[in-house]
Amino acid sequence: MTSQVSSPAEQTDAALVGGQRSSGSDGQGKEVRRLDRVIIRFAGDSGDGMQLTGDRFTSETASFGNDLSTLPNFPAEIRAPAGTLPGVSSFQLHFADHDILTPGDAPNVLVAMNPAALKANLPDVPRGAEIIVNTDEFTKRPMAKVGYDTSPLEDGSLAAYNVHPVPLTTLTIEALKDFGLSRKEAERSKNMFALGLLSWMYHRPTEGTEKFLRAKFAKKPDIAEANVTAFRAGWNFGETTEDFAVSYEVAPATKAFPTGTYRNISGNLALSYGLVAASRQADLPLYLGSYPITPASDILHELSKHKNFGVRTFQAEDEIAGIGAALGAAFGGSLAVTTTSGPGVALKSETIGLAVSLELPLLIVDIQRGGPSTGLPTKTEQADLLQAMYGRNGEAPVPIVAPRTPADCFDAALEAARIALTYRTPVFLLSDGYLANGSEPWRIPDVAELPDLRVQFASGPNHVAVDGTEVFWPYKRDEHTLARPWAIPGTPGLEHRIGGIEKQDGTGNISYDPANHDFMVRTRQAKVDGIEVPDIEVDDPTDDGGRGAGTLVVGWGSTYGPITAAVRRVRGAGERIAQAHLRHLNPFPRNLGEVLARYDKVIVPEMNLGQLATLLRARYLVDARSHTQVSGMPFKAEQLAEVFKEAIND
Repeated sequence: MTSQVSSPAEQTDAALVGGQRSSGSDGQGKEVRRLDRVIIRFAGDSGDGMQLTGDRFTSETASFGNDLSTLPNFPAEIRAPAGTLPGVSSFQLHFADHDILTPGDAPNVLVAMNPAALKANLPDVPRGAEIIVNTDEFTKRPMAKVGYDTSPLEDGSLAAYNVHPVPLTTLTIEALKDFGLSRKEAERSKNMFALGLLSWMYHRPTEGTEKFLRAKFAKKPDIAEANVTAFRAGWNFGETTEDFAVSYEVAPATKAFPTGTYRNISGNLALSYGLVAASRQADLPLYLGSYPITPASDILHELSKHKNFGVRTFQAEDEIAGIGAALGAAFGGSLAVTTTSGPGVALKSETIGLAVSLELPLLIVDIQRGGPSTGLPTKTEQADLLQAMYGRNGEAPVPIVAPRTPADCFDAALEAARIALTYRTPVFLLSDGYLANGSEPWRIPDVAELPDLRVQFASGPNHVAVDGTEVFWPYKRDEHTLARPWAIPGTPGLEHRIGGIEKQDGTGNISYDPANHDFMVRTRQAKVDGIEVPDIEVDDPTDDGGRGAGTLVVGWGSTYGPITAAVRRVRGAGERIAQAHLRHLNPFPRNLGEVLARYDKVIVPEMNLGQLATLLRARYLVDARSHTQVSGMPFKAEQLAEVFKEAIND
C-alpha cells in the first residue's frame, strides 16, 4: 500500500517507547490516549498465522502513514511441534509518529495465543506492559508442555503486567456459528479476531485487510467471509467490552520522510525490484539462476512474476547448476544473478572463481543466516563476510556490497549491478535474514533518479597484430577500469576462448607462463582495488568548543538501525560519539584509513565473532574493538548504548 508524504525529514529517536502525548475520548465513553510510538508482538504456534497477522497490521499501519520497522521470527520447521517452545512464531512491529530505526527492544503489547507463546516471550516484556492472552489455550495439557505447573493467569506471576484475559477461540467460534464450519475450521480464524481487536485498540484502518482477505480466499468465498466476520468481531469486541477501557492513537509520521509516494517493503522485495530496475537501466535482460534456500527463496518467487520486464528465472536442481546457468547467461549478454545463503555460497565457490577468471559480470546475492552448515535457517547472522572475501581457491578478489536497511536493498542492488557491469566482475551482495524479512516504508523513486547502467558490447576488432591485421583480443583492457571487452557469442569476428585455465594477457589464449600468471593475478586484484566507491561519511557531532568525538562506531549491513538508535541514545545522555557505516566492504572506501586514524577508540558491533574488525585491524593497523553477537537475533539498541557508554568512559 502507498501513502503520500509532503514534509521534510526529521531525525529523532527517544529512549522511551510508547510515550504518552495526550488523551481524549472516542465518543463512545472510552478514553483515547495518544502515543508517539508503540511496539506490538504477536506470538503463537507456527500454524496460528502470526506472520500473516503481523503483516496485515503492518500494511494498514503503512497506509496510515506511520514510520515502522518489523521483526518476523519463526521456526525453521515447516510445522514445528504444536504448543512447544521451539514451535513459537512471532511478529514484532514498531510504529511511530516520527523517524525510527529498529523493530524495538521490548514490546509494549504482547498477544499470546497459547502458554508456549507467553513463556517464550515473557522475558522480553517490560513491567507494566499489556499482555493479551487467549485463555482458551491455558488448559492442563498445553501448560504442562511448557512446564507450567499452575496457570500463570491465576498464580499471581503476571501481577507486574496489565493482563487482558480473552477467550479468543471461544469468541471466534461463536462469531462464526452461522457459517456451518467445523470447530477446527472456525478456530483457524482466531488470528483475525486478534487482528481486529488490535486494529480497534490502535485505530488502524480496516478496509485494506477486508479487501485482502476476500482476494486471498476468492476461490472460497465462505472462508473469506468467515475471516472478515472474525476480524470485525474482534474490532467490535474491543469497542464493547469493559476490559479494554482505553484505545490508543499514533499519529502519522508527517515529519519523518522527504516528499514522495511511499509503500511498505521488505528487504527481499526491495532487492528484487532493484534487480529489475538495474536490468532496465542497463537495457539488458535479467537472468536468475537459483536453487531455493531460506531466507533467499522469496527473491526467486518474486522475480518469477516479472516476465513482462524481460526477467527469466531458472530453478535449478542444485546450487552449482544455478550459478553455472547464471554465468552462462552472463557470457550470453544478460544481467546475471544467482541467489543463495551461506551453505549455497560454499557450493558455488568454484564457479565464482571461474567468473573471476572469465571476468564476466555476475551478481551473487547472499542472504546470510545462522551457521555453520544448516545452522539456523530462519535466524539472522553476518558471518559470511570472510567467506565472501576469501572463500575461493587462489587469488580470486570479488567486490562486496552490503545494504543497511530493508529499503536500502533496492539501492544496493543497483550499486552491485553498476560495479559488475562497469568492471566486468562478479560482485557479492550481502544481505541477511533480518533485512530480508523485515520491512519499512520505502519512497518509490522516479525513474529519472536511477543511474544509467548501459554498457557497450564489443562490436569488432580492437587490436592490430604485428602483421598489420585487425584482430579481437578478449583480454585487452580499458585503461581506466581495467575491464576486458564483453563480446556476445556469435558476433562475427569476435570468436574467443573461455574457460578456467589461466589466459594470456590480451589474446586470451591458454598460458602456463609463470610471469603471465603473476601479471594476470595482480591485474585482477588491481581492477577490484581500483573500483570507484564513495568516501565513507562520518556522523561526528562537534560541541561549541570545536571538539569532536573521541570514539567512533563502525558498522556494516543490518547493524545500521540498532547502532544508529544506540548512538542517538548516547548523545541524548550528553556523550559525544561518532558513527560511520560501510556499504562497500571490498574495496573499502579510500578515506577509511584516514577516518579510523582520527579516533582514539574504534568499536565494531557485528553479528559474528569479529570479521570486519579482523579486516580493519589487518588493513589499517587500528585497535578496532569488537562487540559481537551470534544469537540469531539483531542487536538491541539499549544493549549497544550501554556498550558505547562504557567504551567512552573506559
